[in-house]
Amino acid sequence: MITDPPLLTVRRNFPRPTADQVAAFAGCQTGHAVDAMSGGGALDGQIKSIGGVKPFCGVAVPAGDGPADNLATFGALSIARPGDVIVSATGGFKGVAVIGDLLLGMMKNSGCAAFVTDGFVRDVVGLRGVGLPCYAAGVTPNSPVRNGPGTVGLPVMVGGTMVGPGDIVLGDEDGVVVVPYARIDEVIERLAVVRAAEADLEAKVKAGLKMPDFIQTRIDAGLFNEID
Repeated sequence: MITDPPLLTVRRNFPRPTADQVAAFAGCQTGHAVDAMSGGGALDGQIKSIGGVKPFCGVAVPAGDGPADNLATFGALSIARPGDVIVSATGGFKGVAVIGDLLLGMMKNSGCAAFVTDGFVRDVVGLRGVGLPCYAAGVTPNSPVRNGPGTVGLPVMVGGTMVGPGDIVLGDEDGVVVVPYARIDEVIERLAVVRAAEADLEAKVKAGLKMPDFIQTRIDAGLFNEID
């Protein structure tokens, strides 16, 4: 290149879900959200809560950090609003930590709802003390640099799932799920159906159900090939 790229490319004013749309996902199980999206939307299962599970829900602010760098995460913090979830894409780099307890503390001070990365974090004892939900692929004491280049507020790939600005991100003991901005209303509508079906089946299981109807009908129809 003839000239160096900018340290960060930042999109501050991206479309955001309404407060009511975000509130519709408060307390929502990640599994229910996935079912409402036809079985998809979860990040790679290696991305787990670090320092204690605390369910969360918020608006995605993507940070395209790349490997061994966290300048974009600081950039995301500079535009984050209360209730936002900073999502750092490192390309799955495992050599250094993206954040530690101090940066997570700054996120909490700024009102962020959580931090999610496909990379690693460090300072687990301190992270636990901060108390802000932190989901990552692992832990290492190695520290990053802050050189860029990177992106903020632009779509990133994290854990095999595209995360766009304004998406809704939720997490619990099962992992992290992303609801695309364009599908929020659709998923909210389908969540009501999923929750009703789950409640109905749960009641039947507690009452002694051994096989659900949707499987028994296939057995009765001879769709299982039995051999001796």
